[in-house]
Amino acid sequence: MAHSSSVDNAETHSHASPAAEIARTLSSAFADNAGHIDATDTFVADNYRLLQEAGLVEIGVPLELGGGGANVTELAEMLRIIAHACPSTALAFSMHTHQVAIPAWRWQHQKLAAVEPLLKRVAAEKLILLSSGGSDWIGGSGKAVKVDGGYRISARKIFTSGANAGNLLMTGAMVENDDGSHNVIHFAAPMKAEGVSVVETWKAMGMRGTGSNDVIFDNLFIPDSGVALSRKAGEWHPLFQIISTIAFPLIYAVYLGVAESARDIAVGLAGKKPLSAHSFNLAGRMDTNLRAAQLAHQWMVNIAARNAPSATTVNETMIGRSLIAEHAIKAVDLAMELAGGSGFYRDNRLEQRFRDIQGARYHPLQQGPQAHYAGAMALGQPVDHIF
Repeated sequence: MAHSSSVDNAETHSHASPAAEIARTLSSAFADNAGHIDATDTFVADNYRLLQEAGLVEIGVPLELGGGGANVTELAEMLRIIAHACPSTALAFSMHTHQVAIPAWRWQHQKLAAVEPLLKRVAAEKLILLSSGGSDWIGGSGKAVKVDGGYRISARKIFTSGANAGNLLMTGAMVENDDGSHNVIHFAAPMKAEGVSVVETWKAMGMRGTGSNDVIFDNLFIPDSGVALSRKAGEWHPLFQIISTIAFPLIYAVYLGVAESARDIAVGLAGKKPLSAHSFNLAGRMDTNLRAAQLAHQWMVNIAARNAPSATTVNETMIGRSLIAEHAIKAVDLAMELAGGSGFYRDNRLEQRFRDIQGARYHPLQQGPQAHYAGAMALGQPVDHIF
């Protein structure tokens, strides 16, 4: 019996990019490693080496700067495909991917020369960039004290996916002003710098191979020349409008891929037992929820492709993020039910997808702040401090 796959459905109207084609060639190796990684809480280090060797680390760097020139649409497709094979690899790598895509966008669309050296280094040295966005976000975290020539940083950055493999952590810390208010300075922290250490904290329900450990800054020195930006803490800044509009279609491409692969596994398992009206109902509801997630993700990608980040694009992106989380989680719930008892066995890899998809709940804007932001926008009220 032939079954259409979720990948077929998602790609009906698209042509695979070089980034996607490379991702496909790596998928078998990623899938082979996924079970052991999940069972042992092991970071996907071997998969990262494959990503570097295949040229995907620099695939989002503009061609003129030595990279592959992939845009957000192509990068999202790449991550979705990787997620089918190994969700942990895809999620960890999405953090590097968006940290490359953001300066690439700024170089292309804002003509910002300051990001050029970083992008050239990523391409030439195959640097891995890390993100602390989930633990920092708009409010900021950590403490920066002004000293002669720079700042001393003390902080604990949680959820730093891929921490053990990274070269630079793109992050920030809070500086107290004379009036008691705070600014956040942004900088790239070299992971091998004195005062930087990784604490192995990542023992999680799902996405067990992302290595999302804590990074400690103990009196880390950042020179004045290393500060890329200073902004008010707890307030949306245009840079974060860019970050949100570009990063979240990439991060949530991973969760879409997890839901699609869960669907395909469930269809395969269901086909091995007698089918009933109940099976048809479950499968139909599963595919309906999955399609809703796919449509929401396409909306996010379309918003990014407008190349005009703003408070409005943040709203539209975060609406898409919430819709993907809701419908992808529901689709995987239904996949578990459709598969029946066989889905409970770890060897079938469906229960792993059930655990991994739960991570879709936790990235900003989470459900409450997202609804608050969308409601304020709908009613014409300020959103500067809603996050």
